[in-house]
Amino acid sequence: MTTAPLDDQNGGARDIFVFKEDISPGLKYEMQLKRVFPELKVNIRILTWLRAASEKYVSRKNAVSFQIALVSTVPHKTFQTLITDGLTQSTEFDEFCYHESLVHPSLIKCAQVRPPETVFIGGGGELATAREVLRHQTVKKLIMVDLDEKVVEVSKQYLPEWGGDNVCNDPRFELVIGDAHEYIHNTEFIFDVIIMDISDPVEAGPGIALYTREFYDFASSKINPGGVFVTQAGMASAVPATVSDLDSVEDTMSFGPIVNTLGSVFDVSLGYTTNIPSFGSDWGFVMAYNTQQQSREIDASTWQTPPAEAIDSLLKTQLGDELDSLKHYDGLTHCRMFALPKPLRTYVKADKRIMTKSNPIFMYSG
Repeated sequence: MTTAPLDDQNGGARDIFVFKEDISPGLKYEMQLKRVFPELKVNIRILTWLRAASEKYVSRKNAVSFQIALVSTVPHKTFQTLITDGLTQSTEFDEFCYHESLVHPSLIKCAQVRPPETVFIGGGGELATAREVLRHQTVKKLIMVDLDEKVVEVSKQYLPEWGGDNVCNDPRFELVIGDAHEYIHNTEFIFDVIIMDISDPVEAGPGIALYTREFYDFASSKINPGGVFVTQAGMASAVPATVSDLDSVEDTMSFGPIVNTLGSVFDVSLGYTTNIPSFGSDWGFVMAYNTQQQSREIDASTWQTPPAEAIDSLLKTQLGDELDSLKHYDGLTHCRMFALPKPLRTYVKADKRIMTKSNPIFMYSG
């Protein structure tokens, strides 16, 4: 993230905000404000304050260093972008695409067997994942464990649309500042749905242990019969470089290995995607569960290609009046998300790797 000088019409110079992020080798995502508006100066000051606050938090807690930024990227609008450690975390423009896709398929799948009542979120500091979970009328207890207290504080104060006080004041919601991996291993709770809204599996990142077979195996023991595990799974390009005509291209995705790793623990492991414009790519999610069906393939196929009306009916039962609050997910969108493009299906089918503690697999981090 940088601010750079821009000459104005009078020959003077003003600051503009420039944000660059490496998506994959040879692909860079850049946001730049072509003109400077009054609200930009406010947001630059907020950016400075947040950096200072995060540094104080790190030194006090003796935690892994991270930086937080909050910026406006659309002139004349209040669209905000939350950036942590130089990577886009969430944007007001399309955050609902990510959070609705992460949450609702898993809770609706659980509702086919039993209404979800207890839910765990690992990560989720922006509070938007919790916002979507709490739309479900049957949920009685939601525990969210996030390592970064400052992200929660910033989101609550500056991004109320992500959930804010509405989430934090809901009596069903419990926030724990801590390590999700440690919490799962020590809690006595058994959950209907476990949702991992965590950092990408990048080298030296804080979340890599939460993508391993060892973690998935233990987490499966914390899920009730009929329950579901779901995780965000990083970039899932519709045309992965490894199945293109390019030679000797590095595999920059972890989507396939996450599908495989969950499939080595659960009866059914299903990858699905949706487009997140602010991430510069289609984005992957993987849900997994055990089934009572004699044929795992039939169970998986039924969920991947259900009648759209069946999903809409389950959503209406689960959400009631909150159904109208959804901006992205419904029955037709469900079918689109689970219908992976042929190049991506080819990539997943060919990838046999499994992520373990001794053999981690990392996503490209620039």
